[in-house]
Amino acid sequence: MHKCGLNFRTVGFCIKLLWILDAYFIWLQGWLTGLKAGDDAHQLPTIAVVASYDTFGAAPALSVGSDSNGSGVVALLEVARLFSLLYSNPKTRGQYNLLFGLTSGGPYNYNGTRKWLRSFDQRLRESIDYAICIDSIGSWENELWIHVSKPPENAYIKQIMEDFSSVAEELGFNVNLKHKKINISNPRVAWEHEQFSRLRVTAATLSELSAAPELLEKTGGLIDSRHFVDEKAIIRGVKLVAESLARHIYGHQGKNIQIFADNSNLAVNPYYIRSWLDVLSQTPRVAPFFSKDDPFVMALKKELEDHTDEVNLQREALDGMFTFYDSTSAKLNIYQVASVTFDLLLLLVLGSYLIVLFSFLVITTRGLDDLISLFRRPPSRKVKTA
Repeated sequence: MHKCGLNFRTVGFCIKLLWILDAYFIWLQGWLTGLKAGDDAHQLPTIAVVASYDTFGAAPALSVGSDSNGSGVVALLEVARLFSLLYSNPKTRGQYNLLFGLTSGGPYNYNGTRKWLRSFDQRLRESIDYAICIDSIGSWENELWIHVSKPPENAYIKQIMEDFSSVAEELGFNVNLKHKKINISNPRVAWEHEQFSRLRVTAATLSELSAAPELLEKTGGLIDSRHFVDEKAIIRGVKLVAESLARHIYGHQGKNIQIFADNSNLAVNPYYIRSWLDVLSQTPRVAPFFSKDDPFVMALKKELEDHTDEVNLQREALDGMFTFYDSTSAKLNIYQVASVTFDLLLLLVLGSYLIVLFSFLVITTRGLDDLISLFRRPPSRKVKTA
């Protein structure tokens, strides 16, 4: 149902009647099972690596957001690939389960993450040592931030910070800690890890941003604005996460040991990162418009299946926080017109033509004297005084 043809001076608009969309969140998870203690791997502690993959913009078809949060998705996939190589050999498999979660609903108060966590049973949530959420690590130079909700004195927070800061120092940059206490009475969360903290799960967010943007501030325009990334920045971010996790899993804290060295079989693969960046930079990812069998979602699922086990895809309805309509794109016709200078010149020519035409008509009908009298100043009348 279209109504088209409202052509204004420079732009033609095409108006489409829209229908309200039933919006859903889709999230994916995959496991790397640690070295079993007895016969039950669920007795092992778990480390979760999480990234939100969706974007937001008033023009959904233009919202690619390579750094919000395409960079986090690329980093998570590469970390999963690296640890799948380690965990494929029982001799190098750690005594931790690794959970990789690709969540949606990031721009919508991380609502998808909240629903994903509530789908866990109590036993699984209690087995999580900590979760590291990766958010926007694609355009930084010498500094990253770890955002936490629990006090810096917390034993797990101390351990996370020590692991990350020591690895960062060896790689030649800084990692800073930023603590922000959760306001339980306010449902709004600033970072993804806060949804974990609300369920009493230790978590942190690694980001290039020192402060969280307001709700939809960075992505609330026509397109998602954070779409410029530096491939080298993502590679350094992947090394930081992978080495930090490895030191925690294998008990190498305080040791200058690089498991994922550049000259090893476990080196970060820049071609893998570049290929996924190309995909993400060309794929609009506004979550409510994804179907369960969307090609992009299926590509993420296949990638997790290549590197992890027990891959699961879930779909959950979006709460009535936002209203979405059924169209992701529309036509905007722009027409090229003459410049303002041409308009002024045309006005001058038309004015001159009308003056000449008027003068010709007056001369031919009433004579030259009448024409001259039109422009002659009338004589002044002097008033006689007594």
